[in-house]
Amino acid sequence: MSTIQRIALVLTIIGAINWGLIGFFQFDLVAAIFGGQTSALSRIIYGIVGIAGLINLGLLFKPSPEAATNTEPRPTR
Repeated sequence: MSTIQRIALVLTIIGAINWGLIGFFQFDLVAAIFGGQTSALSRIIYGIVGIAGLINLGLLFKPSPEAATNTEPRPTR
C-alpha cells in the first residue's frame, strides 16, 4: 500500500468516525472544530475526506497479495 493510500485510508476513517458521531449523537466534530458546516475550512476538510474516499475505491478492486501468491493447482475431478 502506498503512502498516499495510507493517508487516504486514515482520512476516510476520520470521516467515518465523524459520520458515526453525526448519526448517533447529532454532533458534527469537523464543524465544531472548524467553525460550522458552511465555513470555508470545514468545506475544504469535507472535500479532502471525500477525495480520500475516492482514492480508497481503488483498494476494493486491487487483488489481495494472498490471492496473487497462491500458485497451488486446483484439484481435478
